Amino acid sequence: MRRLIAEFEEQSFTQIIFPHAKSDWVEYLEEARETFINIINEITKYQECLVVCDNVESVKSRFGQNENLYFVEYETNDTWARDCSALCIEESNTVKLLDFTFTGWGGKFEASKDNDMSCAIKRCYDKELKKVDLILEGGAIESNGVDTILSTSECMLNKNRNASLNKEQMSRKLQSEFGMSRILYLTHGYLAGDDTDSHVDTLARFIDENSIMYVKCEDESDEHYKELKLMEDELKTFRNEYGFRLIALPMSDACYFEGERLPATYANFLFVNGAVLVPTYGVKQDEEALEIFRETFPNKDIVGINCFSLIKQHGSLHCVTMNFASGVLLA
Repeated sequence: MRRLIAEFEEQSFTQIIFPHAKSDWVEYLEEARETFINIINEITKYQECLVVCDNVESVKSRFGQNENLYFVEYETNDTWARDCSALCIEESNTVKLLDFTFTGWGGKFEASKDNDMSCAIKRCYDKELKKVDLILEGGAIESNGVDTILSTSECMLNKNRNASLNKEQMSRKLQSEFGMSRILYLTHGYLAGDDTDSHVDTLARFIDENSIMYVKCEDESDEHYKELKLMEDELKTFRNEYGFRLIALPMSDACYFEGERLPATYANFLFVNGAVLVPTYGVKQDEEALEIFRETFPNKDIVGINCFSLIKQHGSLHCVTMNFASGVLLA
C-alpha cells in the first residue's frame, strides 16, 4: 500500500531555501530575507526547520539560538522549495522520499542547481531518496492523504513538462508513483502574474481528507472572475460526485509591482504542527481570510505573515517551503 502523505498530517520539519545574491531576489534582497526570516521564526515555534543556504555562517548569524533550526550549505538557482524538494510517500508503514525532475516550470528559468538539490543534501535526511523519471513540481499536486490527488490540466498536462504523456498516461504515472486511485484535474482557474502554469496550490487545497479550500472571486469586473467561477463549478461537480466539503477564500484586491499584477492568493497557506501560517498582502481581505481560517481550524493557531515581497517574484508562502512528514528525521 502506497500513498502520498497529506500536508495536514503530522510533520517532522519544514524545508526552506534562503535568498542569496545570485537568486532572482537580488534587486530587493534584504526585503526578501526579512520575509524569509519571519517565516522561519514562525515555523520554529511549532517544529524543526531546515534552512538550505549558500553560506551557513552568514545566514546562521541572522538568527538567535534555536534548537529547532538546522542549516545545510548548498547554492541553489532560486528559493522555491515547494517545487524542487523531495516529496514524502508512505509505503508499508515506512516513509520514503521521491525526487522528481525540476525544470524551472517547463524550461522558463535555469534550474539545474535546484534540480540537483535533494541529491546534494540527502545526507540531511534519515530516509532513502529515490529519483523519479518525471517532471513534476510539489506545488502542482494536492493530496487528501487517502485516495485523491488534485491538480490542474494547465500545469500537469502542459507539453512543456512531459510532452510524451497524454492525460491517461499521466494519470497512470501519478497513480503508480503515489498509490492514489483518483486523479482529479481542474481545467479552469489561473492567477495573473503566475509563472507556474496554474499550480493548484495557488487555487485549491485539501485541508483534510474530505475538504477543499479554494479561491473565489466575486468581483465581476476582475479579470479572474470568469475562470475562477468555472473552477468553482468544477469543484462543485467533485463535491457532488465524491462528497467533498468546499470552503471559499476571498480573492485579494489586485496587488501591483512595477505595473505588473501579482499573484496574491490566500490559498498559498502553510500547515505546521499546531498552526496554519497564512500569507497576507496588506489589503482589506487579509482579515476576512484570517477569520475564515480561524473558523475552519478552531484548535490551531492562525498566524498571518506579510508576503508581499514574495509575490514580487510570483510566489508566496507555500511556494517557498516544503513539509517533510512525521518519520523523516534530520540526520
